[in-house]
Amino acid sequence: MYKFILETNFILFRSYSLARRIQNSPMNNSPNGAIRSYTQEDIQQILQLAIARQTDDKDKEFSYQQLLEIASELDIPPESLQLAEREWLEQQVEIQKRQEFNVYRVGSFKKRLGNYAIVNGILLVIDLIGGGGISWSLYVLLIWGIGIGLDAWNSLQTKGEDYEVAFQKWYRQRQIKSSFNNLVKKLLKATSA
Repeated sequence: MYKFILETNFILFRSYSLARRIQNSPMNNSPNGAIRSYTQEDIQQILQLAIARQTDDKDKEFSYQQLLEIASELDIPPESLQLAEREWLEQQVEIQKRQEFNVYRVGSFKKRLGNYAIVNGILLVIDLIGGGGISWSLYVLLIWGIGIGLDAWNSLQTKGEDYEVAFQKWYRQRQIKSSFNNLVKKLLKATSA
C-alpha cells in the first residue's frame, strides 16, 4: 500500500509539475477558443483517475531521493516535505490503530452475539421442556435482543462522537496494558539477572 501511494504521489507530482509548465501552452485552449483552467483540487482528481487507469506496476518503488527531486521541481522545500512525510506517517499509524479498534469491536460484538444465542437457546429449550411451550423465555429473548440490536448499531458504526469516545477509551486501556506489561517484563528481567 505504501509503495502504491508513493508511486501515485510521484506521478501526481510529475504531472502537476508538467501541468504548471504547459499552463500557457496553446494546447491549453479548448476547441472554441476559451482557455481551460482547473483548480489544484481538480487537477489532483483528474490525475488520480488517470493514474488509476494507467498504473499496472503496483510493486514499483521510489527512493527518498526521487521524492526530494519531485518536491524540488514543485518548489517545495525539503523541510516542508519532511513535515508532510511525518504527518502522513502519523496518519497511517492512526488509520492502523482505528482498523485494529474496528476489528476488536466486531470481535467483541460477535462474542456477545454468541453468548446471546447460546443462553437464549438454552432458555428456550428449558421453557419448551418445562412448560410445554414457549412463554417466559420469549420475554428474555426479546428484551435481550433489543440490547443486542443496540449493541450491533454501536459496534458497527465507524464515525461519530460515540465512536470517538469508544476509540479513545480503548486506546487508553491499550496503552495502560502495554505499560503494565513492559513494567512486569522489566521487573522479571531485573529479578532473574
